[in-house]
Amino acid sequence: MSFPEFPQPAPGEVLLLCTCYEDGRALWGGLLDEIAARREDDGLVLEGSRVRLRMVEDSAWDHVYGGNLPALVSGRSPVPPVVVMADIPVVYGGDGPLLVDLAAIPGRGVRIPAARLGEILADLLDGTLAFDDLVRDMDRYGMYQGDGGRPAFPTPTSTPPYRSFPPLPSTAAALLVRTCFDDQTGWQALLGELGGTDADGWVSADLDPDEIDEEHYPLTALVVDDPAFEGLQSGQVPALVPPDEHTTLVALADARTFTEPGRPLTVVDLYDIPGRQAVLPCREVGSMACNLEIANMDFYEFVADVGQGGKVLG
Repeated sequence: MSFPEFPQPAPGEVLLLCTCYEDGRALWGGLLDEIAARREDDGLVLEGSRVRLRMVEDSAWDHVYGGNLPALVSGRSPVPPVVVMADIPVVYGGDGPLLVDLAAIPGRGVRIPAARLGEILADLLDGTLAFDDLVRDMDRYGMYQGDGGRPAFPTPTSTPPYRSFPPLPSTAAALLVRTCFDDQTGWQALLGELGGTDADGWVSADLDPDEIDEEHYPLTALVVDDPAFEGLQSGQVPALVPPDEHTTLVALADARTFTEPGRPLTVVDLYDIPGRQAVLPCREVGSMACNLEIANMDFYEFVADVGQGGKVLG
């Protein structure tokens, strides 16, 4: 899949990328009215700051996701620290714009209130605020300082010493990626609980529909069992997913999987809030994948939050 050349922003400028189109026409929803800014040539100067948004429109960007952007700026010097996206949730859901990290952990994202865009971008550019701060303070909907409840399993912001990971396999289904290699017996038990693997490395690929337990819909996923992905964290995943297929989700079998009841998997959002995580018992991930694939539910509905008294609410 080829994309247009990614523009290089000028100093003090941030790209505002439209990724939603109808008949070749860019759709912005109500975003441009919600941003406090004045129009200037091909951009917007945000009130209360000197940040300029450069509007980027091209129908070839249609349905590009935040995790795809790091590959498009690879090799650039300097790399833009952040891109603002007007995507489908902005246009049709009225959500806040998506900020995509291109510097610290490229490909992860967080939504922010449109009215605060100038303030937050100015703080990011001058170093007053770090992208980690945005991620740490987002609610279960992925909104920075939102009122949707605190996620029970916050998305990690720290990473091990920098290392590169290879791209993940391209598939329109789900991926099950092993990131912890300390417990081979536990890994085999997990695969067994998910229905076992076939000769091509898929779990639950050929189940008899009459034998499916609808309460625990099986996870059909391509298994990635490669030490090259040891230590991979959720925020690093979206940039590794090839853009030619819309992978449903990526489920990580990490240290938690082999030490906690229910063999929980860390499931990574690839689209609405790239890098956001939900932690579910392995037998529930298949139902999640099915519901996401048919757009019956949104990712946030699987993100447990912390209620009063610190109780985890599913």
